[in-house]
Amino acid sequence: MTRRTPRLSRLRRVVPDGSTDGRGSRPAEARGGRPRRRGTQPKVVALGGGMGLSASLAALRRITGDLTAVVTVADDGGSSGRLRDELGVLPPGDLRKALAALCGDDDWGQTWARVIQHRFQSKGDLHEHAVGNLLIVALWEQLGDHVQALDLVGRLLGAQGRVLPMSAVPLELQALVKGHDPARPDEVDTVRGQATVALTPGEVQSVQVVPHDPPAVPEAVQAVLDADWVVLGPGSWFSSVIPHLLVPELLDALTQTKARRVLSLNLAPQPGETEGFSPQRHLEVLGRHAPKLALDVVLADEAAVPDRDSLTDAAKRFGAAVELAPVARPDGTPRHDPELLAAAYDRIFRMHGRIGPWR
Repeated sequence: MTRRTPRLSRLRRVVPDGSTDGRGSRPAEARGGRPRRRGTQPKVVALGGGMGLSASLAALRRITGDLTAVVTVADDGGSSGRLRDELGVLPPGDLRKALAALCGDDDWGQTWARVIQHRFQSKGDLHEHAVGNLLIVALWEQLGDHVQALDLVGRLLGAQGRVLPMSAVPLELQALVKGHDPARPDEVDTVRGQATVALTPGEVQSVQVVPHDPPAVPEAVQAVLDADWVVLGPGSWFSSVIPHLLVPELLDALTQTKARRVLSLNLAPQPGETEGFSPQRHLEVLGRHAPKLALDVVLADEAAVPDRDSLTDAAKRFGAAVELAPVARPDGTPRHDPELLAAAYDRIFRMHGRIGPWR
C-alpha cells in the first residue's frame, strides 16, 4: 500500500428499514497506524473484465496483498479479437488490463504498466496491437500453460496480485436483443460477439456463452472457494460481469464458497448495453441469470442511487445489505476513484467480515 486511504466517515449503510448507519472508521494506514501484516490480510477474489475490473483491482491492491483477479475471456474485438482469430488463443486484452491495474505505484510498476498498455501505430499488421497482448500470447505458446504464463508476466511486472482467466477456452457471447435493428424496434434478434453486444443500440434481454458448458480454470474455482471476500463488478453488465455466472463450475463455486460476496454497481448506465437501467434493474437482470446466487453486500455510489428504497428491496432478494459511499472521481466523469473505492471496500470488509484475525 503506497498511498494513504481517504477518510471513511461518509460511507453510510442503508438497512432494510431505510435508515442509515453513519459510523465511520479508517484503516490503520489512513490513521497513521501500522499496516496490516501480510499473513492477516483478507483473501480477495475480484471477478469481471475491462475497465470495471481494473478499477476494482486498483482499489483492492491498496488494502490487501492477497488478491486474485478472475477475468472474462469472451472479448472478440480489437487486438484481442485479431489474435484470437489468427492464433486460436484466449483473448488476452482484459487479462492485460488486469495485470496493468495490479502494477505498483513505484517507477518499476508504472513503467511496466505503460509498456504493456502501449499500442503500436503503423500502417501494417501491428497497428493497434498492444505490447502486453503479444507478450502474453508469446508466453502461452512458449509454456503451453495459461496460468503459468500469466504468473510469469505478473512477476515481471511486480504485480500486486494474481490474474487468472475464468475459462480455459475462448468464449463467444450471444445475446437476445430487442430492437438491435432500429428499423425493427419490436423484434428480438440473437446478437453474437462481445464487441457487438456491448455496442448494440437495442435492449439486451439476456446473454449466454458458447460453448454452453465451458470448462472453468481450476485455479480460479479454487481461489473463489478459498476466499474471504469475492467482489463482482463493476463493469459492462452483460459482457463482463454476468458471463462469470454462465460458467457452471465457477457459478457452483460462487454459491458454495464460505466467502462473503459484494456486488459493486456501476456509476452510470452503459450506452447501448444497459441504457436507461436503474441500479435495481442491474440486480434484477443479474438474478434472472443466476437465481440461486446470494450476496452479502451491494455497493453503490450514493450520488448514483435516486431511489434508495427500491435498491434496498432489490438487494434483499439476494440477502444483501446496501452500502452507499462516494466512490466516483471528483471531476464528474463516471469513473471510480481508486482511493475512494479502496476506502469503501475496506469499510465493508471490516463491517461485514466474520472470519479471520484481520477483521
